[in-house]
Amino acid sequence: MTAGKTEARHEQAEGLDERSPVEVLAVLSSAQQAAAAVVDAAIADIADAAKLAGDALRSGGRLVYVGAGSSGLMAMSDALELPGTYGIARDRIVILLAGGAASLEDLAGGYEDDEALALADAGKAGIGKGDCVICVTASGSTPYVIAVADYAQSHDARVIALANNPGAPLFAYADISILLQTPPEVIAGSTRMGAGTAQKIAFNMLSTLVGVQLGHVHDGYMVNLKADNIKLRDRASRIVAGISGVGIDEATRLLQQSEGSVKAAVLLAAGAADLAAAKAALDKTGQSLRRALASLK
Repeated sequence: MTAGKTEARHEQAEGLDERSPVEVLAVLSSAQQAAAAVVDAAIADIADAAKLAGDALRSGGRLVYVGAGSSGLMAMSDALELPGTYGIARDRIVILLAGGAASLEDLAGGYEDDEALALADAGKAGIGKGDCVICVTASGSTPYVIAVADYAQSHDARVIALANNPGAPLFAYADISILLQTPPEVIAGSTRMGAGTAQKIAFNMLSTLVGVQLGHVHDGYMVNLKADNIKLRDRASRIVAGISGVGIDEATRLLQQSEGSVKAAVLLAAGAADLAAAKAALDKTGQSLRRALASLK
């Protein structure tokens, strides 16, 4: 197997262990910033991927995040945030991390090579038509991830692939490929660093754009959040107040009336007759708060 750039030696790595702590950290910081900068070249592909993912959710399908090792942790962290941030139902999000829960205690490398485990996981998840499968691997050649991508493709699911090496084998199984061509790691092959940073940024961008396209963002506010703790209930009140112009106490009252729905509370503040009318306005506009507000005028 030919080593990709994720396994190459960084130009400033020589003598790294003989430098002062501040000098080492300066090299690491510069490398992280260089890794982050490569995401800009992938913006068009990330936009296409977000549309594919959003279409899947809109049509009743699921998002299936797939990864192994540190790349899998990047995928999992993005997937776990979606229900709370954008109110996407938990059963619409599937996470396939090579090794499952055991990997959360020990990121043992063997799981990522287990193609039989990948096929079993994919089958148990019931991946099929209507689903959008998001696969990530820094090298682009991780057997577990490729096996799931192959299964998804053969079962009529759509596949998004993220990798950090040009010509990654994973891309052959993808409807949309996102190349995050990060420089060699300061610690050669430690892709939790530069490659992981670029992956995290790309995931943040992709899922945020999905939230925007599904109507769950209004003027930068997360208007479909799941307010299930004190902090988020307070945030929900501030969002309603910020959009509608009412005071915090009134926003809190409207949230109670709307059963916790930020969108419905804003519509009540804007003149919707009752909760049923607010929900009807959202249903007619595909859950877009902006269009629902316009329909009240």
